[in-house]
Amino acid sequence: MSRPALADRIRRPRRRRTPPTPKGRIRRLRRRIALLFGLVSALGLVGMAIIAVQGDDRSWRAQVDTELRLRTSEIVANLHYDEDGDLTYPDPKEGDYDCPPVTLFKESGGQVSPIAAPHRPCLVVPADDLQAVADEAGHEQDTAESTTTTPDGHRLHLYAQPFPGPGANDSGAVAVAAVDISGNVDDHQRLTLLLTIACAVLVAASAAAGRWLAGRAVRPALAALDQQEAFFADAAHDLRTPVASLRVLAETGLRGEADSTEVMRRTLRQSTRMSELVDDLLTRARLRAGAVQLDREPLRLDQLVDTVVADTPTDGHRVTVRTEAVVVLADAGLLRRAVANLLGNALTHGHAPGQPADIEITVASDGTVAVDDAGPGIPPELAECLFERFRSGKGSSGLGLSIAAWVAHAHGGSLTVATSDRGGTRFLLRLPVQKR
Repeated sequence: MSRPALADRIRRPRRRRTPPTPKGRIRRLRRRIALLFGLVSALGLVGMAIIAVQGDDRSWRAQVDTELRLRTSEIVANLHYDEDGDLTYPDPKEGDYDCPPVTLFKESGGQVSPIAAPHRPCLVVPADDLQAVADEAGHEQDTAESTTTTPDGHRLHLYAQPFPGPGANDSGAVAVAAVDISGNVDDHQRLTLLLTIACAVLVAASAAAGRWLAGRAVRPALAALDQQEAFFADAAHDLRTPVASLRVLAETGLRGEADSTEVMRRTLRQSTRMSELVDDLLTRARLRAGAVQLDREPLRLDQLVDTVVADTPTDGHRVTVRTEAVVVLADAGLLRRAVANLLGNALTHGHAPGQPADIEITVASDGTVAVDDAGPGIPPELAECLFERFRSGKGSSGLGLSIAAWVAHAHGGSLTVATSDRGGTRFLLRLPVQKR
């Protein structure tokens, strides 16, 4: 490697890994929870399946061994030696050896040879396998077992039981029984396959359930992050303009380019607007987070609207109020905020530039508050999304209408917009009426 290339390699900055975002960490946690849930479930299911398979294997093998022991014991019980020391045994033609087939061997001179075989055996057993297990039992003078496969594919289990001779050093006999275990093996393999498939399906279902449960578990955290990001976006969007205006006013006052009284008046107006924006942002964030607990109480809707109108400066605009007595069950503070936002929206946008607004507020006995203006109206393309944030379309934040809609829905009511008979816009706030 040349020196320039080596130096370039040394000076090359190491690429740093970008740290994961909060949402990325939560999604990683969700995957880990789902993986852990699926792994634990898989271990439990596989463990139970292994126990079940091993238990079934021991069960059928024990059943086969018991059957073979009983069969050889029946034959051995009929064996005895006469006075001359000769072995006496049942006649094979009588059928005692047929099913399950039992072959009787006699040990003589160290050799074990068959002396009685089934007359009509229900199962054909290879002679070599019979001889092998008989030799083992005869030489060891203990029971012996073996498993073999016939040419036609059947699996056989053989069991040999020795019978001692008349004397301590005399040769005895060996009874060898056989049984077909092909059906048991097939059933065991079938059970193993079914349990394997069932485990795979249950593990997949468990993994899916774990993923769903993990998603449900982290959903509140993701929702909180979304609300936090929305709040930051709202604050950055809405406070940028008044902050910039305050800065311009401060620079203008410092340079002495305008009357100080007018600068202070405009600064106060901008700071008041900023205070209202901050209040709207906090209220909307609390509403979206569900942190606002409704303090419902019976209240006179007509009196509340009169109070809101009286407390709102009109600045030369005309506001007419027509009310009917009506009682609703609502949170007074939130409802006052919603009505004030609707009135403030009408005072700001419900008139042509340079002309005073003419607003009419009607409170009906069915729990509706209608705010009508004679302004230019709402463009049709904004009517459906007017209550979403940043959708006022006229330079404001749109949070006031969004908050009013949230308050209406929280009380089980609604807020709709339509064309007013006065030519402008009508906002209709509906609230459930308190039953007498």
